[in-house]
Amino acid sequence: MTAPLHEPTAEAAPSAAEEAVLAGSAEGKAVQGRSLGRIAWERLKRDKLALTGGVIVLALIAIALLAPVITNLVGEDPEAYHEDLIDPLFSTPKGSWGGISADHPFGVEPVNGRDVFARIVYGARISLLVGFLSALVAVVLGTVLGVLAGYFGGWLDAVISRVMDGLLAFPQLLFIIALVSVMPNQMLGLTGTGVRIFVMILVIGFFGWPYVGRVVRGQTLSLREREYVEAARSLGAGRLYILFKELLPNLVAPIIVYTTMMIPTNILTEAALSFLGVGVKPPTASWGQMLASAIDYYDSDPMYMVIPGVAIFITVLAFNLFGDGVRDALDPKGSR
Repeated sequence: MTAPLHEPTAEAAPSAAEEAVLAGSAEGKAVQGRSLGRIAWERLKRDKLALTGGVIVLALIAIALLAPVITNLVGEDPEAYHEDLIDPLFSTPKGSWGGISADHPFGVEPVNGRDVFARIVYGARISLLVGFLSALVAVVLGTVLGVLAGYFGGWLDAVISRVMDGLLAFPQLLFIIALVSVMPNQMLGLTGTGVRIFVMILVIGFFGWPYVGRVVRGQTLSLREREYVEAARSLGAGRLYILFKELLPNLVAPIIVYTTMMIPTNILTEAALSFLGVGVKPPTASWGQMLASAIDYYDSDPMYMVIPGVAIFITVLAFNLFGDGVRDALDPKGSR
């Protein structure tokens, strides 16, 4: 037999550099996938304005929840009168800047001398309560009806879409003013201000759901034609399974974004209603009500108008900044 043309050669031993690379790769961590929530959080962390808005929002929520504790710490009652701090001739606070002092860091109200800081803190409870709960009502109604219209289509879609068009064209503010004006003083175990808050939440939420419904309906029309929905349908999945397991999880992002944008609008609506005199009534503290009372004293005590105005401005701005950041973080096609 003839010898082979090429003798087998011994395999070359790896060099020191190659051994180091192999050892490093063996000891290194395995590549891990990231969930959509983690990706969104990492994008949100890079948006400093959105984080600032989120911190302010959390601080406002804490202030509203701990309002009794905060006012007890500073030793002030939002309903307590301090007539000794009021000039009897002009009915304005004694001292400069609306009576600002160590005991009253935001000054006192004209005429009665109630502490402005305590009333601002308690006013945050009304604004956030109406803003969040009315947004919840709008999101629940808008999500349910929007999904039904987008998924089933046909006559159901036509009816729900026409209802949304009608509500969007309806003068919401005028309707709330008329409704609150004729509401009884007692209803469902609530009295006075409780009735007004309950009506404002329901009416603002009812007139707000078409905005959410349109967004959800449009997203559902797009999602119901996706491959994974067709695959689930071909495997025999029922309509309820597709709605709750395939469509709703993919609608969470736009719903969250629209909710964060709706809350500041609802806060402004509540302030406007209280300003017009159809929101909460005295002695309950409300930022819009304080602005309405400050009109008669804007020249002699401008701080009484500036402080609640700044509170509304900061609250709405914080929610808008946070909402913009959430929208960018949840948008996979965003540039950030």
